[in-house]
Amino acid sequence: MDRIDAMKVFVAALDEGSLAGASRKTGRSAAAVSRAIAFLEAHVGVPLLHRTTRSIKLSEAGERYAIACRKMLLELEEADRNAAGERSVPRGTLTISATVFAGVEILRPIVDAFIDEFPTVNVRMHLLERPVNLVEEGMDLALRITHLADSTLVAHPVGEVRRVIVASPRYLATHPRIAEPADLAKQQIVAMAHMGMDSWSFPPLDGSSVSRSVSFTPRLMVNNIRAAIESAVDGHGVTRLLSYHVAPEIKAGKLQVLLPEAEPPPLPVNIVSPYGRLSVPKVRAFVDFALPRLRSRFACLAKDAAFVPEAPIQPPRGRVSAG
Repeated sequence: MDRIDAMKVFVAALDEGSLAGASRKTGRSAAAVSRAIAFLEAHVGVPLLHRTTRSIKLSEAGERYAIACRKMLLELEEADRNAAGERSVPRGTLTISATVFAGVEILRPIVDAFIDEFPTVNVRMHLLERPVNLVEEGMDLALRITHLADSTLVAHPVGEVRRVIVASPRYLATHPRIAEPADLAKQQIVAMAHMGMDSWSFPPLDGSSVSRSVSFTPRLMVNNIRAAIESAVDGHGVTRLLSYHVAPEIKAGKLQVLLPEAEPPPLPVNIVSPYGRLSVPKVRAFVDFALPRLRSRFACLAKDAAFVPEAPIQPPRGRVSAG
């Protein structure tokens, strides 16, 4: 059996999550897929996959081998294109990763416009609330909103976003004033896991090197950004989100930014790709197409989410609720 073909079957099994999926993707019989995996395992001398009737899982050696296989197949694909004189023609399937909110609200309209512009490119979007290893999982690009630590990736800056504390005017009119982070302990909190389930951290005060932390028992805990936004808009509590999440609501006056002087430094936004992927026409075409659109979009969102000092709120008559 040809080792390159066997590698293609192996990678297809990983992409599809099963040997049956690899069979469908490659057009080979289930027996042929099993033989290809067995051939590779015999060649390297160690098991690459742990198999069950419904799924597969990489062994420790399989994880390392999968990275090498993907890299080799990508280099062969590029060599074939160059030899055929197709370097400048974008085609094939482009795989992109993003979080669910960013993918739906920011990236999806750009992808729609891109596939209209480039009919020979298909796009597979993976919207996931977890870090994605682009090389190991065979992704071409990702939209990342975080500080980057992976030196194996090439970053294309798009903009930056803030971590903001927000509440609705309705909520602020009926609850104690929030003048400093410590005041949050007396508020109703709508919390999300990735922003802190039972505490929020803030930069240290001038002259100190110790970060501040405010602990709380959340009134509402959700795992969906849109749910947190709507709950805050409806006056049910204070929440912490990224500025682009709530830019439309801030611009419309449905939410107000609180404690802007206590915000942590902004987070960078980048389109990232593995080294060497920009030489692939479909990847280069998308980066060139998406970068100006993403930069414009995040610039507009930053303007919409800019802090506007809240108007003085007259306390209601009678007892003020402490939440």
